[in-house]
Amino acid sequence: MTTTTFDDVRLKELFKQAMVELLVERKDIFYELFAEVIEDAALVNAIREGETSETVSRAETFEILESAA
Repeated sequence: MTTTTFDDVRLKELFKQAMVELLVERKDIFYELFAEVIEDAALVNAIREGETSETVSRAETFEILESAA
C-alpha cells in the first residue's frame, strides 16, 4: 500500500482550488446558501429589535399591514 503525505501548504492550495471550482461551477448552491444566511441574520436582528421595542396590539399591526397593501 502506498502512503502519500501532503504538507500543509499543498493541502491548503488543493482546498482553495477545489473551492474556486465549486464557486465557478455551482454558483446556484452558494447563492442559495448566502441568501439563507442573510435572511437568518436579518431575522435575528428583527427579533432583537423587537425584544427592546414597545409592544403594539394585533389590531394596530394589521392596520399598518392593510394600509401598506
